[in-house]
Amino acid sequence: MIKILKKFSIAIIFAVSLIVVQANCELALPDYTSRIVNVGIQQGGIESPSFTSVSKKTLDKVKSLTVKSDDLIIDNAYKFDESKNYYVLNKLDEEETKKLNETLLVPEAIIAYLESGVIDVSSLGFNSNEDMYQAFNNMNDTDLSKFVSNIKSKLSSEETFLNQISVNFVKSEYKSLGLDTNKIQLNYIVNAGLKMLGIALIAAVVTVITAFLSSKIAAYFAHDLRSAIAKKVMTFSNKEFEEISTASLITRSTNDVTQIQNLITMAIRILCFAPIMGFGAILKVRGSSLSWIIVTTVLVIITLIVVIFMFVTPKFKIVQKAIDKLNLISREFVSGIPVIRAFSNEKYQEKKFDKANKDLNDISLFLDKVTSVLNPIMMFVMNLTCIMIVWFGAKQIDLGTMQVGTLMAFINYTMHIIMSFLMISMFSIMLPRAVVSIKRVNEILNKDSSIRNKKITKEIDETKKGSIEFKEVYFRYADAPEDVLENISFKVKPGSTTAFIGSTGSGKSTLINLIPRFFDVTDGEVLVDGVDIKDIKVEDLRKRIGFVPQKGMLFSGTIKSNIALGVDNLTDEEIDFATKISCSDEFINNKEDGLNSEISEGGTNVSGGQRQRLAIARAIAKKPEILIFDDSFSALDYKTDSKVRKLINKNLKDTTILIVAQRISTIMNADQIIVLDEGQIVNIGTHEELVKNCSVYKEIVSSQLKEV
Repeated sequence: MIKILKKFSIAIIFAVSLIVVQANCELALPDYTSRIVNVGIQQGGIESPSFTSVSKKTLDKVKSLTVKSDDLIIDNAYKFDESKNYYVLNKLDEEETKKLNETLLVPEAIIAYLESGVIDVSSLGFNSNEDMYQAFNNMNDTDLSKFVSNIKSKLSSEETFLNQISVNFVKSEYKSLGLDTNKIQLNYIVNAGLKMLGIALIAAVVTVITAFLSSKIAAYFAHDLRSAIAKKVMTFSNKEFEEISTASLITRSTNDVTQIQNLITMAIRILCFAPIMGFGAILKVRGSSLSWIIVTTVLVIITLIVVIFMFVTPKFKIVQKAIDKLNLISREFVSGIPVIRAFSNEKYQEKKFDKANKDLNDISLFLDKVTSVLNPIMMFVMNLTCIMIVWFGAKQIDLGTMQVGTLMAFINYTMHIIMSFLMISMFSIMLPRAVVSIKRVNEILNKDSSIRNKKITKEIDETKKGSIEFKEVYFRYADAPEDVLENISFKVKPGSTTAFIGSTGSGKSTLINLIPRFFDVTDGEVLVDGVDIKDIKVEDLRKRIGFVPQKGMLFSGTIKSNIALGVDNLTDEEIDFATKISCSDEFINNKEDGLNSEISEGGTNVSGGQRQRLAIARAIAKKPEILIFDDSFSALDYKTDSKVRKLINKNLKDTTILIVAQRISTIMNADQIIVLDEGQIVNIGTHEELVKNCSVYKEIVSSQLKEV
């Protein structure tokens, strides 16, 4: 499955890159909201303590409270505009702006405090404000630093509080210069709002593209995975089909693949997005005095997820097995309706189906109940967290250590963190079921067929074309207590007809299934064209064999497509030849659309005899060296049986024919008849020879013919 997923690596990397962009956009929006409230509304659009325009008088006041090294920073930052009669801010880089803000913050806050009237300057030993600023100018750097520190301690050590005082001081300065502070505020809010809209639009577009990409990647992955399963199943021998039931194979290639598809979609969209979002939000709020609320909330959520995970994980494996069982019963129910009706067994089958349905329903309800608890609890935790943040945040706003916009941003980031964990919890609930599905699908993909080619294969001996030989062959089914076939040895000449007969369970069908390698012998050798079939490529071996099973299996399509199943570019003449020998032409010509007549799934719209004749035609159209009939004439009436065999003998003289049959009339004219009993060869010979020498054969003949 990883190999299949690697094909989409570039698309996945691109999708993840878009998710990073989306997460950054989402994380930027609360910050802009905070700025609009804090700066745009509360601070009137003034972002920092740095004046963009300032009078000489105000700048001198500020410089009176700064040491000489800071005076140099201020002098380099401003130049006097003669036309406006005040100082304007020079163009500064980020580092220079940061230093200027740090330099102006405390002096501006102190000036605003001293001039607010809250404190009488005379209590500080000054007669007036002018005397006070003159005294500041006369102080040395050491005394001035001590005085500034003393006043600052009376104000606040919180930078947020000092910043608000400083900004208000800057705003009052702009008003005194006659600048339009309302326009400054409006410009800031509009610019910030437009940026928010732009970021939101980018996030929306990226979200749509990411959703499309993730769904497309998952859909194509599921398509390729189903194809890989189908190709793998095609290589399975009968042994693998016995180990994994047909119903389970259907569930794995549909329901399980869908679970994996959903997992990939969620993994790209949530597993990548949620951690980036959560971690990014944590970085945004780190260092806040309210961080302890987030830590507590996260611990509660993690505990909740772990507890629910422990409850649901073991149950998902049971769910998939319950679906397997329901599919099995449904398949039996639908395919066996004629038999069920014939034996008036409807009520029993309904009860059987209801029990499987109820088992699946009960386990599904349990999982739904457990997982449905998660959402309301998470919402409760989320709302409780909001209340705690507002409660404790309001106190800090009252103390002036936090702004309203900062609190709003903190709530938004907290919601991002909680939502990230909520998304991860949803993914964690989906994960156990998907993991079960992954294991079940991998069981198919990693299962090696017991029938496989050797690294070095041998070429067919063309001089022995059509010959078959069994050399001391033994065969036992997997986990069976004893051999089904024992010490089977015989030869079949090219172009001859060999028949197999025996009581039910004697091993006839098992024996001929060894020739096309539907099973491999437990011991001994089977030679086709003089070569051990294990040394021939399976594809090459089966190309040489035409096989007609006991139950004629047709596929949805047309009569023509069913006959041409094993051959590319089959001509109309070749189809004609096959249908005439199998006597299929008798009913095909009576159909309005002839060879183009529709065949429904399993060939249910034609009779059993017609299905069998079309199956025979399909095998003949392949022009095989060896033609195997596994009790294929049993569905034909005696007249058609006899006619088909005569046509085969007449037109396929060079083809080696093997026939398993119950009717003596079907095999009487065979070149050799092999009689089987309890997995062993009782005798080999012609009809006349066996009637004289073989009691088992004579008993079968006696039960079918009046005279021997």
